[in-house]
Amino acid sequence: MTNDIAGVVLAGGSNSRFNNIIKSKIEICGVPVINRILNTIRPVFSEILIITNTPDEFIDITDVRFSGDSFLKKGPLGGIHAALKTSSCDAVFVFAGDMPLLDRTLIIKLLEDYRASSCDILIPRIEENIEPLHAIYSSAVFPVLGNYLLRDENYAVRDFIALMNVRYSDLDSTAENKRAFSNINTPEDKMLIEEILKKY
Repeated sequence: MTNDIAGVVLAGGSNSRFNNIIKSKIEICGVPVINRILNTIRPVFSEILIITNTPDEFIDITDVRFSGDSFLKKGPLGGIHAALKTSSCDAVFVFAGDMPLLDRTLIIKLLEDYRASSCDILIPRIEENIEPLHAIYSSAVFPVLGNYLLRDENYAVRDFIALMNVRYSDLDSTAENKRAFSNINTPEDKMLIEEILKKY
C-alpha cells in the first residue's frame, strides 16, 4: 500500500443532463460511481481524500478524509489545490469523480513511473490524448497553483500544467487502457459503460 502518495477523488460538479445530480453519485448498474472508484483505489492508497464542497452528500462513506475548495468556482484546479493543501503526503494521485472504470493495475504502473521520474506532474498519455484528471501532482505544485488561482482567470487544467515540469507516461492505444479513462457526461455515456460492465 502506498504511504507517500494520497489517492484523491474530485467529487464536485453536477450534471444538468442527470437532473443536476453530482456526477460521482450517478449510479452505474446500481452502484454510485464514487463507490466504484473507492473500491478500486482503497487497496492502493493508505490516505484517501474526497474533495467536495458538499460533504453531506457522502455521509455514508467512511474511512476517508474530506476537504473543500479554498478557491471556489475554479473547476478541477481548485480541487487539486485543496487536495495538495489537505494531504499529508508528498504527492496526490488525482481521479475525476466520474470515472467508474478505473484500472488498479494501471494506477500502480503510473505510481511506479512517477517514482522513477523527476517531475512535478505525471500524466498518462495515449497517442495525443492526455488525462490530467487521472494524474499525479507533487506537493511542489501547491505554491505555484495557489498563486496561479489568485492572479489568473484562466482555470483550464491543461493551461496550468504547461507551466510545470510535466512527464508523460505513454500507454498503448488499447481498448483496455482507453476504457480506464471513460467518464460520464451524457446518459449515452452511462449506457455505454453499463454495457461494458455487463461483459465483465
